[in-house]
Order: sequence, then structure tokens, then C-alpha cells
Amino acid sequence: MAAEAPERLETRLSRVDGQAGELVIGGYRLEDLAPNAAFEETAFLLWHDRRPDAAELEALRGRLARGRAVPAPTRLILEQAASARLPVMDALRLAVDSLALAGIGESVGVTSAESLVAILPAVVAAYWRLLHRQEPLTAPEDLPHAASYLFLLTGERPAEAAVRGLETYLNTVIDHGLNASTYTARVIAGTRSDMVSCVVGALGALKGPLHGGAPGPAFEMVYDILER
Repeated sequence: MAAEAPERLETRLSRVDGQAGELVIGGYRLEDLAPNAAFEETAFLLWHDRRPDAAELEALRGRLARGRAVPAPTRLILEQAASARLPVMDALRLAVDSLALAGIGESVGVTSAESLVAILPAVVAAYWRLLHRQEPLTAPEDLPHAASYLFLLTGERPAEAAVRGLETYLNTVIDHGLNASTYTARVIAGTRSDMVSCVVGALGALKGPLHGGAPGPAFEMVYDILER
């Protein structure tokens, strides 16, 4: 006799209570964590169930900085995607899949997660610049993760307020429980597939207009209301 499916799935990473308007990430209330923690601290918290000490934080920043270089095959795919003017999500999905050619994300675990977190902002920034007929950049290794992404977009060291704003945003969206894309990634990981496959699958779900594509029409509605 087959076992009955559970009535609901749970995750220890975060808790979303829509009725109460509460989001808890790694045991911390969002309003306490998001505006105060560096992005690397929050990522470490989700990976290790605790916040890092100073040495661990510095070591993580170093590993992320060293992992930002976009591999040549991925760069070629981004160039071809930019020539075709592909939507960003389509280009990102293609680029992530190509990372397997460089041996990135071959397993499911923290090491692969760090590698993907390190390189994906560089991939996004490179594609944005290629779409605007600009050469992709290399960020200085002394910049923290959020600051490096802003540098890769603009070529300028970002202001502290801009970095804090981006870090707060990234901490806010770093985990939202079992939504469509994270659930998709979890199913793929459950088959013991590799991390790249998990992220590609999650991106496919995120692209949909009823998930990641939903904020666009919502913003348009808000702007339309404001203009009336």
C-alpha cells in the first residue's frame, strides 16, 4: 500500500505568515535581518544554520570574489543571446546550463551553491552590458558581493547607500519558503541531480507569468493608479 502524501511540505529555512504579515528567515525576523546583515551573512545563515563569525565571513567573501569570472563558453552564449536580443530570463537559463562545461555546480551542496552564487551576478551584469553594446567588466576582488554586482553593471565603485539598499533587497528575497521555483529546485535536488539542473529548472518556473513574471503587471497597475 502506497504511503499517503503529506498534507503540506515544510522548510526550516524560512517561515511566511501572510495573514500576520510576517517573514522569518533562518530564525530572524525579516525587519531585523534584512537592513542590518550583509548578503554574505544571510547566505551563510541559510547554508549553515547560523551567522558567520568575522573570519568565516571574510573567507566566504574571498571565495565568492574568486568565483566571479564568466567562463569562455558561457560568455560566447551570452554574446549570441545578446545578438538575438533574447529576454533576460531566456539568456540566463541558457547561461546557467552552460556552466556545466566549466565544471560549475556538478553536485548538490554548499560548495556548488557558493560557486553559483558567485558567478550568477557576473553573468547577469555581463548580459546587461552586452545588450547595451558594452564590454563586460571584471570587479575588484576587495568588493563585497552586492557591491561587486553594481560595479559589474556600471564600472564604478558604488556608493555605500546603494550597496546597503541592494543588500537589504537581496536579504528580503533570499528565501520565501516553498514557492513554485524553490519547490521545483527541491524536486530536482531530490532526484540527486546536479545543482545546475536545479537552478535551470527553478529559472524555468520563475520565468512564468504566474510566478516571477507576476510583479511586472502588478507594478504597471500601481503606476497606472498613481497616474490617475
